[in-house]
Amino acid sequence: MRAVPHLMLEPAFDPSGTSRDAVGLGASAREGLDVRHGTILTLEDINVSFDGFRALRDLTLYIGVGELRCIIGPNGAGKTTLMDVITGKTRPDSGKAYFGETYDLQRMSEVQIAQAGIGRKFQKPTVFEALSVFENLELAQKADKSVWASLRAKLSGEQKDRIEEVLATIRLGESRRRPAGLLSHGQKQFLEIGMLLVQEPQLLLLDEPVAGMTDAETEFTAELFKSLAGQHSLMVVEHDMGFVGSIADHVSVLHQGHVLAEGSLEEVQANEQVIEVYLGR
Repeated sequence: MRAVPHLMLEPAFDPSGTSRDAVGLGASAREGLDVRHGTILTLEDINVSFDGFRALRDLTLYIGVGELRCIIGPNGAGKTTLMDVITGKTRPDSGKAYFGETYDLQRMSEVQIAQAGIGRKFQKPTVFEALSVFENLELAQKADKSVWASLRAKLSGEQKDRIEEVLATIRLGESRRRPAGLLSHGQKQFLEIGMLLVQEPQLLLLDEPVAGMTDAETEFTAELFKSLAGQHSLMVVEHDMGFVGSIADHVSVLHQGHVLAEGSLEEVQANEQVIEVYLGR
């Protein structure tokens, strides 16, 4: 079994407070994640400003364990800043951000957040094009080591089994020895998703995953995400409403840095405020 990094963090607040007020000292990142209330991500009253521009305004959002949530909204709504806050790239000016009941994301570095079980995929796929599909997955599984040290190290049987499992999941088993640079755009997207999956994240953040994909690739992505939901929690930022409708049980609409509406896609599409600011009737 893979060794799981341990995060040694100080309590965020007085441990005598509520369950969201303390970080588990020295707890294993994954084993220590407390989701007793069924919520894997808690954002409350998050504010972020850049040179006077309010990118996020009193944003509150909750993601349930095993949920597949879609985030939609016009350009400039704050979707990228939202992901940046969750992954530690941007520190909010105020508000609370918790992973489960256990980890105060504002007290953690980007590396610690990734180790704790939050994986992020950007819109443009980032893979090692000179390496094979298998080597990319091998490298991602050993993210705590240098590239060449990781590739020289011998995989355990369990690690090999996990890579094979992910190869089957992303349908790249027959391309395992192919250089990643020779894959199609869609296949590179699937490989990068696989690179996240071998790290066994509990929350996946996916930014416009079907941009530039063929219809067949988009259809497979929908199948893939629905199969991952339940095993993982997914937050998908997407503009393709057809794709959103095919995967999401719950949609959050962002506008000017706050959550304008939430519900099923049908409910938010019927919301007069959403129609006015986003769907354009």
